[in-house]
This record gives sequence, C-alpha cells and structure tokens, in this order.
Amino acid sequence: MRRTSFRAVTVATATATLIAAGITAASAGTAARTDVPDASRYAPGLVAAMERDLGLSVADAVDRLRTDEALSATSHTLVKSLEKQYAGSWVEGDELYVAVTDKSAAAQVRAAGATAVTVDRSLAALDGIAARAFEAAPEADVASAYVDVESNTVVLEVAVGAKAAATKAVRAAGVPADAVSVVEVAEMPRTFINVIGGNAYYIGSARCSVGFSATGGFVTAGHCGVRGATTSQPSGTFQVSSFPGNDYAYVNTGTDDTPIGAVNNYSGGTVNVAGSTAAAVGATVCRSGSTTGWHCGTIQALNASVTYAEGTVSGLIRTNVCAEPGDSGGSLLAGTQAQGMTSGGSGNCRSGGTTYFQPVNEALSAAGVSLVTTGGGGGTPGGCSGEESSFSGSLSSGGQAAEPGTSGFTSGSGTITGCLDGPTGTDFDLYLQKVSGGAWTTVARAITTSPDERVTYTGTSGTYRWVVVSYSGSGSYTGGWSTP
Repeated sequence: MRRTSFRAVTVATATATLIAAGITAASAGTAARTDVPDASRYAPGLVAAMERDLGLSVADAVDRLRTDEALSATSHTLVKSLEKQYAGSWVEGDELYVAVTDKSAAAQVRAAGATAVTVDRSLAALDGIAARAFEAAPEADVASAYVDVESNTVVLEVAVGAKAAATKAVRAAGVPADAVSVVEVAEMPRTFINVIGGNAYYIGSARCSVGFSATGGFVTAGHCGVRGATTSQPSGTFQVSSFPGNDYAYVNTGTDDTPIGAVNNYSGGTVNVAGSTAAAVGATVCRSGSTTGWHCGTIQALNASVTYAEGTVSGLIRTNVCAEPGDSGGSLLAGTQAQGMTSGGSGNCRSGGTTYFQPVNEALSAAGVSLVTTGGGGGTPGGCSGEESSFSGSLSSGGQAAEPGTSGFTSGSGTITGCLDGPTGTDFDLYLQKVSGGAWTTVARAITTSPDERVTYTGTSGTYRWVVVSYSGSGSYTGGWSTP
C-alpha cells in the first residue's frame, strides 16, 4: 500500500522525559557525594546514561538537562508566536538558534534572548516539500526524509544506487532542485522488536500470534506459514513447519529482534515463562493472542485429535478456552509453564468455545531449539541465590521498579550486598537508595552493559531500597540482597 501521509521531523532542542525518582548519582560502594548538582529530579537511568553515552560528568549532565529545559521553553513560546514565519530551531551548546523568514520575526527572536537566523523557507513550506519528495521517490528505495532546519532544506535518504532515480523522480514532481538533497545510505532502516508470546506477527496480509520465544526466534502454529515463508513485525523465516498431522512451526528472526521469555497478558504487562512442564487434565490454563488478548479456562483432554478442512491433527491439548482467527499460534500457559500454541477450534470469545493447542515441547524438539525463559543473563556467577532476601519483577524497555517495594528495608551499619539477574540480551541496571533528609538518595549503583549487576556498599544504619532500571530491553528479572 502506498504511503499517503508524512510528517517531517523538526530539528529542535531535545527534551528528556523526566521522572521524579529521588536519585542523586554516586559511585558504587561509596557514600553519596555532596559536591555535585542535585540529580534527584531525574530518573535513575537518565543521568547515568548521559554519563555513559555522552561522556558527561554528573555535573555536566545535570547542567545540560537544565539548559535544554530552559531553551526548550523559549523555543516553545516562539513557535506559538511566530506562526507562519517560523522555520525551525536548534541548540548549539547553551545557545538557541531560531530560523525565521522575515526581519520582524527576527526581532522577536532576539527579544526572547535567542539567536535569529533569516532563511527563505518556513517550516511549513519545508514540511510540504519533504512530503512531496517522499511520495515522489520510488517507495522501495526511500529510507527516510526529514527537514534539516540548520540548512533550511530537506534531506531525502535512499538506498545505495538509487540516488539518480530518486533525484529524477523528485524533479519530475516539481520539487525545487535547491530545496532537496538526495543522499545514499549504506543501511536501510528496520524495526527493533522484542519477541514476546501472544504478540502479533504477519505473513503477507495474514496475521498470527507468537507462541513462545525460542533460540533465535519463536515457535507458533504450522498452519500460519509453510517452510520458507517470510514474516514481518518481526521479520523472520519459517524454517520448520508441519501441518496437518501436527500444527507447529519455528520462525527464525533477525539479529535485531530479541526473544523474551515472557507472554503478553494484554493488561499492560507480561507473564514470565519459567519452563515447559506439561500440566494435567483439569489444570487451569490461560491463552494469549493478538485478536482477543488474554483468556483462561481448563484443560479438558490431552493427546486429542481434530479434523480441520485441511486434514487431521493429532496429539493436541483440548481446552474450554475461547479463541478467534488471528489468535492462531499464540501462547497457552499453566502458571509460568509453557503448554502449547493455539491451533484451532470452534466458538468465539463472546459465546465461548473449544480450542485445541499444539504442545510446545514437540515443536521445540522438531526445530532443535530451546525455550527462552526468564532471567539468566549469565553475568552474575551463581545468579542471586546466595543472598538472604530476594525480589523479582518484570520491566518494559526504559522502565524502572523499586524493590522490595517503595517502603524499602532497614539495615544496620556495615556492608550491604545486592545482585540483579536480568533477561538475556538486555541492559538492566541496579541502584541502591537510602532515605536522607526525607528523600531517596542513590548511594551505590552498578550500570554495566550486562543484564546482570552486583552492588557492594558500606554505610550507616537506615532505610534502603533497590531500584531496578531497564536501560534497554524488557523482560523479567530476579534479584537478592543481604544486610549486615
């Protein structure tokens, strides 16, 4: 389907989402410093990420955040007042530059304390040019289009070897030659997707649901695709597929997609997958699928056979859980134990029905892959089993959680140790906070690129808590701690 709309990117000062979390940066194993700016307004991962990725000190990171906030406020005010004369804004150091199309607008910018740059085209005009260029170029060749406010032009990025054709098409569409730069990029953009049970994926125009994450991809229903068929969102290829007779398949996904040992509960969270021990008849089970979400029932029979129009499938799990088209391939769980993938049945989720599931272990064995389960990043020797107390939870990418709750725990003077065992392929961090002056202050942290972290801190008695932060990736974690 041809794209019919486009919104150009306006280059402006970057503003971070600030979550008040009571964080003051401090080095692991040392008491909180008092000679650095207060970072308590910012999320525990934010200042640490700026230190790591931008090479900034805590002081420089906080100063940059404050400067960006102030300049963003000025920019926002000017955008509203300048209207049609506005042509974009950007930050260089501690200076805000605002592009405008006439002298009177430039005077407004200077009066607001920013630097005015007079240009030929307004931002609205550039947005229109970007949309025309984006639509004119051959769709398969276009990587992106955006407004470069500093040069007052549009940049159209295309695949290697496509520059000439794209340039010709843009010119034929009547786009001014001096308004667009066509640039070849070595790599086309792609999505980064966490593979989670119950989520949708696509085979052409058809939709099915992920069963369970497995080594290098996921298992699903065989009737969703034949061997060699390709998928999107996430991108992958059916490497194993059996239907009828059985109803299982294994899809190998790209290296940019991360299989997560969890299932979407369609209530804003996920359910951990801890293993694949088969449940008995009568056991309570729940199913996740991209059409009807999360539904539960009981196992009515094992090793059942069913006849579909395409043929007979045997060895299935029969349940009274409802399902509908598009749920096919989705996850069936008994607690945290993977059971099978949605095959088919009768009825619907309005009146109820019978649904059959392909056992997951048969699919894993046929594909020669292993089930991806929660935890187990491998960076913490022995996991967290040696600690006195434990905690567990689940985070989405960029999320955070206080453990063992917002009230924390008490500790006497001496050494506190803590560890975190995060999901494989993620970057989870661990912070230790202490109540100081009525607010939570970070006194120690571990922020490597590993999913697993360990903290050792020697301090005075008081109330403490752990904060688990997902710098990147999502999934379930476990952890533990010991007090003096």
